[in-house]
Amino acid sequence: MIYIQFIIKNILKHKYIFLHIMKNILSVIRKLISKDVPKPVGRWRIENCNTQMNTKIDLSNEDHCGPCGQYALEKIEVTKNNKNIDSEKPK
Repeated sequence: MIYIQFIIKNILKHKYIFLHIMKNILSVIRKLISKDVPKPVGRWRIENCNTQMNTKIDLSNEDHCGPCGQYALEKIEVTKNNKNIDSEKPK
């Protein structure tokens, strides 16, 4: 019993240090128990839009099994065609 009183007395003497340590311990526990699962970002996020999903599929196929640069060449050709069409329109 005397030992417990001694511990409590020392804790009260150093209550600011004790409170700081307890805050840190609680923040670590909260992070470990967190129910929020981090969502993947960038290329691995879940797509809800079919257009974005198809683009992602095309790009990953280009990376792994497509002929090198084929997708890029197609995009350059489409861009050139769009520029030509825009320049032919009367203003």
